[in-house]
Amino acid sequence: MSQISDTSTQSITKFTYILLSLIAVIVILVYTEEYVVPFIIALIIWFIIHELRENLQWIPWVRKNVPIWLQSLIAFVIINLVIIGVGELVYINSTILYENIDLYEQNFQAVLLQLNEIFNIDIASKVNKYTHDFDVDEFAASMLNTTTALFGNGFLIVIYVIFLLIEESIFPLKLKAFYPNEEEQEKKQDLFYKMDQNIGRYLRLKTIVSFLTGALSYIVLLIFGVEAALFWALLIFVLNFIPTVGSLIATVFPAIFAVLQMAELAPFVYIMLSVGAVQIIIGNVVEPKLMGTSLNMSSLVVVLSLTIWGGIWGIMGMILSVPITVMMIIVFEEIPSLRFIAVALSEKGELSEAPKRVKK
Repeated sequence: MSQISDTSTQSITKFTYILLSLIAVIVILVYTEEYVVPFIIALIIWFIIHELRENLQWIPWVRKNVPIWLQSLIAFVIINLVIIGVGELVYINSTILYENIDLYEQNFQAVLLQLNEIFNIDIASKVNKYTHDFDVDEFAASMLNTTTALFGNGFLIVIYVIFLLIEESIFPLKLKAFYPNEEEQEKKQDLFYKMDQNIGRYLRLKTIVSFLTGALSYIVLLIFGVEAALFWALLIFVLNFIPTVGSLIATVFPAIFAVLQMAELAPFVYIMLSVGAVQIIIGNVVEPKLMGTSLNMSSLVVVLSLTIWGGIWGIMGMILSVPITVMMIIVFEEIPSLRFIAVALSEKGELSEAPKRVKK
């Protein structure tokens, strides 16, 4: 009886310890968002640089004659040029939208009157009652401040990336110092390699899928004459990184805007059907074929991680939810006391095998 009691006490103690640790981690993450999120973004950029560098090494001349640090620099410059280019496009298209904001407000009222006639209900007065206190200029200023803050963090992100690249070159030496035993050292190298391959593959394939979705949506929006089509295509590209709900939100935004632009209800239906068809085909046919089951995450875990990380860090947490959860699964696999969490988060209760690392 005492043995059962001791086992029960140990289980309660273990559960309490895990629960308190989880609460402490969440509190720390919430209050350190300003510093942790830029670091995670920098970590993801480092993964992308690593992927670009590996692609460059497919060229024999580059692999033999260009040193690793120069390959990293080339990849880093390419990423920064893309980010600056995208930022410039967003700014130009946002300016176009802001200049026509008065027209959109008038069209909004016209659409409300159309709804009144269709449903024979005074929808306009009820909607205006809720939107009366909504200040469009203040909202636009708030969005501008958010964008400015994001670019303000850009400097911190760049610093993080630079130091991650420096740390990468000396990390093997530190790993040898941490684990003098060769067998343990090999095990840790396999762990980091597995994390690198899984996260890198997810980012690469998700970027391809999101780019394809954004490009096809851009063509659809051009066909229907939607203003600032490139802006909405970029928004669709970004929101597609948010699992499950991202594609739905990405479809609704340009459809609602088309109504405000054209003062008609029909464009909403057309764009929802056409852009929605693009999302369904790519999301249910192309993406599963590309992504496969390499991430080894259950669908429920994807939704839960989206909710939890979204609650902690907002939209940025939603975008980062899958990469973070993948890293958690891989790390928990290697910790005996937390291995059960990795099993619970996995797709079929089976832990994935580490990719074969090419030993130099």
